[in-house]
Amino acid sequence: MYAMFILVGASLLVAIGFLVAFFWAVRSGQFEDTYTPSVRVLFEDTIDDKHENSEKEIDIMEK
Repeated sequence: MYAMFILVGASLLVAIGFLVAFFWAVRSGQFEDTYTPSVRVLFEDTIDDKHENSEKEIDIMEK
């Protein structure tokens, strides 16, 4: 019976912690940009990204 009280109390503390973290994220503006993620797939990679990817492909092909 005592274990149940400890588990319920611990779960309430964890739930309150997640709620506080959510409200902190909302107030700090982490959910304000909803447009950019939807169009990010349309942009091309930079030259550096393409160069790194080609080096990885060469390493894979050599093995």
